[in-house]
Amino acid sequence: MRRRWWGAAALTAATVTGALVVQGVTGGPADSAADDGKSRPVKSSTRTAQLSVAADGTSAKLGKRDTASFSMLGLTWSDTSARVNATIEARTRDAETGTWSKWLTLEGDGGEGEKGATRAGTEPAWVGPSDGVEVRVDGKSSAKLPEGLRLDMVDPGSGTVSGLEPAAFAMDATESPTATESTEPTATASATPSTGETDGTGTPSASTSPTETPTTSAPSTSASTSPTASPTSTAPSGPASTVPQPPIASRADWGADESISPEEPGYLPSGKIKAVAVHHTAGTNDYTCAEAPALIRGVYTYHVKSQGWKDIGYNFLVDKCGTIYEGRKGGVDQPVLGAHTYGFNTQTTGISVLGNYNDVAPSTAATTAVARLAAWKLGQYGVDPNGTTTLTAGAAGGDFFGKTWALGAQLSFPTIIGHRDGYNTECPGTNLYAELPTIRSWAAGPVSGLTLKSVTGAGTLGATTYSKASVTLNWSATTPSALTAKYEILVDGKVAATTAGTATSGKATLTVGSHKVAVRAVHQSGATSATPTATVVAETTPPTFSTKPNLALRTGTVSTAAVPLTLKWKATDTAALKEVRLTAPVAKTYGPTTISASLTAKSGTATAWSMKAYDQAGNTATASVTGTPVILQETSATRTGTWTAKSSTSYLGGKSYTSKTKNASMSWTFTGRSAAWVVSRAATSGQAYVYVDGTKVATVDLKSTTAKYRDALWTKTWSSSAKHTVKIVVVGTSGRPTVTTDGLVYLK
Repeated sequence: MRRRWWGAAALTAATVTGALVVQGVTGGPADSAADDGKSRPVKSSTRTAQLSVAADGTSAKLGKRDTASFSMLGLTWSDTSARVNATIEARTRDAETGTWSKWLTLEGDGGEGEKGATRAGTEPAWVGPSDGVEVRVDGKSSAKLPEGLRLDMVDPGSGTVSGLEPAAFAMDATESPTATESTEPTATASATPSTGETDGTGTPSASTSPTETPTTSAPSTSASTSPTASPTSTAPSGPASTVPQPPIASRADWGADESISPEEPGYLPSGKIKAVAVHHTAGTNDYTCAEAPALIRGVYTYHVKSQGWKDIGYNFLVDKCGTIYEGRKGGVDQPVLGAHTYGFNTQTTGISVLGNYNDVAPSTAATTAVARLAAWKLGQYGVDPNGTTTLTAGAAGGDFFGKTWALGAQLSFPTIIGHRDGYNTECPGTNLYAELPTIRSWAAGPVSGLTLKSVTGAGTLGATTYSKASVTLNWSATTPSALTAKYEILVDGKVAATTAGTATSGKATLTVGSHKVAVRAVHQSGATSATPTATVVAETTPPTFSTKPNLALRTGTVSTAAVPLTLKWKATDTAALKEVRLTAPVAKTYGPTTISASLTAKSGTATAWSMKAYDQAGNTATASVTGTPVILQETSATRTGTWTAKSSTSYLGGKSYTSKTKNASMSWTFTGRSAAWVVSRAATSGQAYVYVDGTKVATVDLKSTTAKYRDALWTKTWSSSAKHTVKIVVVGTSGRPTVTTDGLVYLK
């Protein structure tokens, strides 16, 4: 990428009371004239080289040659009414690297201009600092090329003019003559004020209505709420707009040398803008935004010095970083007559984006700036940026799509048009032209693409969000925030909170109950759009444990470190239960419908089981239960019949008792609320009866296909703790009478 500090190359921008203050640092360190920080005019220069035309007059060229330094070029010819039906290409040599560029196609074929123009030409193309050039013109038909073909090369200047302030509209008598590389003199700007369009021959065109009278002074209008007139203008403030004025860098900020365009500005005959025409400057996109002032000075110099226009043709220019620059003088808030859309200049204002948008898509910053500027200018005259308007053709012509019209034809256009809609040109480039519907939408409003991404409270169940008192709404929109005045958070259809247009989230405080919330965007035009509503329930009532936590022994393998337990509970909430958490002795989380959990506890140790219920709004309730599992060895039981002791590390305490004797019994007495009989099992194990407090309650079969030790096979739980006796009796099952008991566990 080519980089050079051209003129006001280092830009420092700050928003101050709605206007962009841009200070230009021009020249190098030795340039003491810039030390006061003021923006100063920058002198530019042009050089020309005559093309050699073939004998049949249908092609031309400029051989490869060295040149003095330049950064912009264009092809011009002497007949302002002539158009070139040819492919015009140029290539240049980089002044820093000495590398030749690829061939660059120059857009435009003449036919545009204004009264007093001395030459027709292509659009100027920015090529960066160059010191060599070559040009070729290949005719597309047998039609001869116009006379006076020459290459115009512009050096936009890189220093300041010490002490030279903007010269209003007076000629600077000290201007040095234009340098030239050919014997053909360079044309100077016409001194005749221009107030209307031409049809390409220098004759004023038809105005928008028979009663319109061209004027060379600013129309008398009502005061603007925030005028930002050109520093060279003495016009009164323009009409107030329906939308805020975006920041606009003045002509002084890009170093305009007012001495080369001394004529007073012209204004639209009707005093009203009916449409905005969008352009691109063509050339290259390979520029830094710090170089934008130099690009604009190049266009300005080309229009004035090379083509004899009285000023730069565009009313406004926008760089790819989104900075807006004042173009043609006369006051940015005035309906200044430009020279940008031949046949329709007297009814429109022109905005040109620096760059070639046939090659790349425009930046969001640039399209945002165009939308803001178009909305403001059209808003001064009550024109809908997304509407249509009727324009009167000031000259016979045609568009890029093949449509033609006669002088005075009444034509319907969108109020934001591309240059190609009103003239047969590729401008503003295919990619920028494709963005015009979006630009119209952004400019007119309402805010588009508004989406409620989420509603954040304490919890969400289905499509409903729950909170104690406040929620945060998160949203997005496709319309840039620069065009959004504000966002409003709606609760049950009423504004509950307001945020800036740059915000993407906001909070609202709610009263207890169910509510409908939404986000409403307010466009700078006042147009509104809103998201669909979302349901939010605000509640402060905590959940309850309708069944308090309680413990029971369960079946499973028993050890002194892990006695199988079941923890039971039931939590409810008036709105929506979210979860129940076990917080001690271990941390576990259970869903709202879960009412029990299988756990283990250390024997002989009192353990507190603490629980906390959460509802979706974040309200909580706590409850707990404490239990101590106690292992009663078989040696502590009261026994009848024959029992044989067995030893193994697989048994509780290393021992167990076994019996094959029918009606042999073993019983334990304890005070507790749950009990579990622990046994060892095998394929040959038999059955036993279980009695509780003298009543037979179960027949338990110990048979198992695999060997099992310390197996809690039978359990019993009571509603409260009490004294109980559990007795087991050997059934003496035929063929497998053996019963091996490993003790009893109870819970106190």
